[in-house]
This record gives sequence, structure tokens and C-alpha cells, in this order.
Amino acid sequence: MNNRFLQTLSVKPFLFLWLAEVFSQISMNLLNFTLLIVAFKLTGSNTAVSGIVLAFTLPAVLLGILAGVLVDRWNKKRVLFLTNFLRTILLLFVVFFHSELTVVYLVAFFVSVITQFFVPAETPMIPILIKKDNLMSANALFGIGIYGSVLVAYALAGPLLLLLGETLTFAVLAFLFLLATLCVSFIRVSKLEDSSKTVKQIAPSVIMGDVKSALHAISKTKEIYSSLFLLALSQFIILILAVLGPGYAKDVLHIRVDQFPLLFVTPAAIGMVIGALLIGNYFQYRSRHKVAALGMMLAGFAVMLLPFGASFSPNTHLMVIILGFSLGLTNAFIFVPSNTLIQEKTRESYRGKVYGALNSLTGVFSLIPIILVGELADFYGVALVLTWLGVLIAFVGFSYLAFLMLKKKK
Repeated sequence: MNNRFLQTLSVKPFLFLWLAEVFSQISMNLLNFTLLIVAFKLTGSNTAVSGIVLAFTLPAVLLGILAGVLVDRWNKKRVLFLTNFLRTILLLFVVFFHSELTVVYLVAFFVSVITQFFVPAETPMIPILIKKDNLMSANALFGIGIYGSVLVAYALAGPLLLLLGETLTFAVLAFLFLLATLCVSFIRVSKLEDSSKTVKQIAPSVIMGDVKSALHAISKTKEIYSSLFLLALSQFIILILAVLGPGYAKDVLHIRVDQFPLLFVTPAAIGMVIGALLIGNYFQYRSRHKVAALGMMLAGFAVMLLPFGASFSPNTHLMVIILGFSLGLTNAFIFVPSNTLIQEKTRESYRGKVYGALNSLTGVFSLIPIILVGELADFYGVALVLTWLGVLIAFVGFSYLAFLMLKKKK
């Protein structure tokens, strides 16, 4: 591992924050898989599964920026501790009542509500704990943690349910959240936040004033709103592929649907991890904007090639693996520099609001594939939808990159 990564991980408060992220992300991804499976087993209905997705998505739309406003007024370490602890309690509750569909929906919804407060408290702590020179490496490590946890969760979801059953699986997830809680408790840094910042009542007029000032600050700072847009768009791409994945496997690749996650999702997660390592090692002093724009443009080209995955080579499996890996790699080029830019260009007192806005924006983007894209694919075909989606994404990336190049010439 690069010396800069080791240097970043040697900062103990950051190491405990990173470990808390890894444990909580693994638990959240496993929970997503598990609740979807449980809902389908209880009902045999795809609509019931969509209900779980909506239960996870709606809180981000409704509470994202509001949660960010509140978190900026609270002690972020305390918020991280409480959100992990409350998710532990919810998982212990579902251990005993997971056979009730209503309980499954409620748990999915309230875990997502709590997570809206977790996200704007977690990532904004990075620049508090890490020097500016190591921010890119720190965000690369967070990217590795997030997407590496997808790999771990995917690898463990099936075996856990088969070996332990649903009851013990939920108990394991609660234990992982408890480990994250303990890691947060070990974070020690004198300049973290004023200890007088506590969870207390705030007048609605003050909250609305904070929301307006946050939106104004975001809209006036190009580095922030462009980074937020790129991050939300990258999540949009991931959700589109999740929705279209089964149809893509069946109608375009002509492979079994249950082969798609292994052949595509796993290489994509590996590509993200390797991309984060490359950026942390070799792109420390490159333009954050250009790296992110390049990543978006290349992601668009990769999506455009997806409909032709079965025709490039007689080995369809190999081409799917390559395309999945490429999308993961390009996503890292968006995720790491965009997060770094946000942290560099925002004051600590506004950072939670900005990440709350990102939650809201991502939530709104998430509703599009859930509501619209499946219908478009059924009407026009998966291949055509993917082609035009790739064209749109590549155009956005190319336009932004061209704008940056012209601005530099001036």
C-alpha cells in the first residue's frame, strides 16, 4: 500500500472513523440484500420488493438537507455514535419480528431515516481529522471501504442466510452496527467540535433559515454544485443498472439472471476499489474537476457499450466482467475527487448541510429508475435505453471537460 495511504491510516481518529464506516457499510449492504429477500419470501411479490426500495429511498428525499442542517448544529461524533447505536437496536428488534411484512417495511424506513443523519455527520468529519494534503487519500480509502463492503456483503449475504437463517443473520447485522458504535467511541481529537454542541430543540424558522442559506451557498459555489451533481449522477447510474440488470442479463446477454451479480456487480466493485487506489497514488495533484469529468465521460462510453456486450467477443462472460470492471473504475474517478472538492471548498459549519443536500439530490435521482426506467425498458427495450443513457452521460462528462479546458485557455 502506498506510503500516503499508510500515513493517512496512521492518524488514529481517522482509522477509527474508517473502521466505523466499514462495519456500518457492510451491515447496511447486507441489510439491503436481506430485507429484499425476506420481503419476497413473505409475499412472492416484486411489488413488495419495490416497497422495500421505496422505504429506503423516501427518507433521503424528505429529510436529506434537513438532517444536514441539524447535524451541523450538533456534535458530529455524538451523532455518529447515536445513529449506529439506534440502528443496532432496530436490528435487534427485527430479530424477533421479521416474519411480519409491516415490521420489515417499518425497519427499512426507520433505518433509512437514521442513516440520513449518519451520512452528513460521517464524511464531513474527514477534513476535521486529516490534513488537506491527505484528503484525496482519505476519500480514496472511504471509497475502498464503501465499495469493498459491497463485495463483502454480496459474498456473505447468501451464505449467511443459508447457514444461519434470517433470525441469526439479523443478529449478526446488529453486532456489526455495535462494532461501528464502539469504533466511533474511540475517536479522540481535541479540535473535533465544541462539546457544548448538543441535540436540542431549534425553532422551525431557524431551521428554514439554515436550509435557505445552505441552498444559497451551494448554488453560488461552482465547485460544490458541480461535485454534488456528478456524485448524484454516479449514484443514478448505479441504480439504473440495478433496475435494468435482470432484463439486461436475460434479453441482451442471454445468461441466467442469477449469474449477473457475480459477473457484473463483483467486477464493478473491484474496479471501484482499484480506481480509488490509483487516484490515491497517482492523482493527488491533478485537477479534481478534470479527473471527475473524465470519469463521467468514460462511464458514459462504458454504458453505451453495454448493449453490445454479447457481440464483441464469443466469450460473453469475459466481456461482461470487463465492462463491469470499467464502470467501477470510472465511478472511482467521479467519487473520490468530487468528495475531496466538497470538503476543500466548504467550511466545517456548512459541510453537513452540503452532504444532506447530496442525500436529497440522490434520493430524487433514485426515484427516476424506480418509477420510470423499468417502464421505458419494457416499451423500448433494455438495449436502446442503455444506449441513450450512455450517450447522455458521456455528453455530460464531455461538456464539463470541454468547459474546463476552454476556461483554462482563457
